[in-house]
Amino acid sequence: MNTIKFAAIALIVAGALSLFYGAFTYTSETHRAHLGALELTLKDRKTVHIPIWAGVAAVVAGGLLLVVPGSRRRV
Repeated sequence: MNTIKFAAIALIVAGALSLFYGAFTYTSETHRAHLGALELTLKDRKTVHIPIWAGVAAVVAGGLLLVVPGSRRRV
């Protein structure tokens, strides 16, 4: 499988996942204070929303990469 087909399939999968889930959440840990042996930390939970147009654009771009033939090398 060449790299263009691999990239196309990756775009289609990523776009489909973004359309299915719509957002992802991650936790970031920030260190607030160090008092000798005592360490106080804060965990922030953040959510990133993925726009619908981005998921659709990724699926369409991946589909176009699969359908449209690449440039052919001339010898």
